Amino acid sequence: MAPSEQQSKTVTELNKDGSFNRQRNRFTTPFGNQPGELPVEAGRYRLVWSAACPWAHRSVIVRKVLGLEDAISLGTVSPMRPRLQHVDWEFSLDKEGMDPILGIRYLSEIYLKTDPNYSGRPTVPVMVDITKDQAVNNDYFKLTNYFETVWAPFHKRNAPDLYPEHLRDEIDALNEIIFHEVNNGVYKCGFAHSQDAYEQAYDMLFARLDQLEECLSKQRFLFGDFITDSDVRLYTTLARFDAAYYTAFRTNRNLIREFDHLWGYARDLYQTTGFGETTDFDAIKRHYHLSITISPDKQEVNILPKGPDLSVWDSQQNRYKLSNHEEKFLIHAGK
Repeated sequence: MAPSEQQSKTVTELNKDGSFNRQRNRFTTPFGNQPGELPVEAGRYRLVWSAACPWAHRSVIVRKVLGLEDAISLGTVSPMRPRLQHVDWEFSLDKEGMDPILGIRYLSEIYLKTDPNYSGRPTVPVMVDITKDQAVNNDYFKLTNYFETVWAPFHKRNAPDLYPEHLRDEIDALNEIIFHEVNNGVYKCGFAHSQDAYEQAYDMLFARLDQLEECLSKQRFLFGDFITDSDVRLYTTLARFDAAYYTAFRTNRNLIREFDHLWGYARDLYQTTGFGETTDFDAIKRHYHLSITISPDKQEVNILPKGPDLSVWDSQQNRYKLSNHEEKFLIHAGK
């Protein structure tokens, strides 16, 4: 089934001043056990992601860290978007170019099957209810929190607590800052259509990175000795920064490897179970440098940057010395 002709050829996500205004998520029904919520059932949902996408990557990190792989299946779209009249994701990595469970070639197919009037970009991550063949949640901002809380019955034994109850208000507040000023901050730089909008986003981004650098000079992770949901969210942007955002999005004041503490922190996480093995630098580079992003009108390019040197991600960082614990890698104790 080909993507519907009803879907718009272009998606406008710009304010009048040329600043980038990300589209809202369409499917936001929460997971839970209350009436009207999505039932939490093993084997019922398929998480669709792209290894290039930071929003999708964090859900896959949390899925891995908490041991939800058997409860939630994973579908993967290519980092290279298809050349269509609209922006889409394609299952070209799968045999015969179709997802083996959902039976679709383009992600827009499940969006339009769920909502025939949908006209935005089909986005990842998205949770698809296999029993109904419908997209049910693409709320990347809250998805990891659902995995960390109401999906707890399916966590592996001794799973870490990435969202400790006594820290949730603080984590939520920091997540808001990280989203607006860092995660989406790089996109505000890259997709700005005016010099003023770009420079405002650029200044905000690096002011926040400077503050995080100072914070991480005193403690191993954002909330001390243990990894939390906030660290997952910051990591996915840091992992893409030098390889993609620095050049593709013109965030070129500093490379992350030029920050003493952010760089050590990023490597500390990369070398932690669930982070490094789900980080695909080749997919990241191909997506941001060779593929279209949110505009189907982007001109095709054929040169993939050779650098940067990615072997340094495995270099020693000694961040454990900032911890009060001797373990090299530590995640907050489970429930």
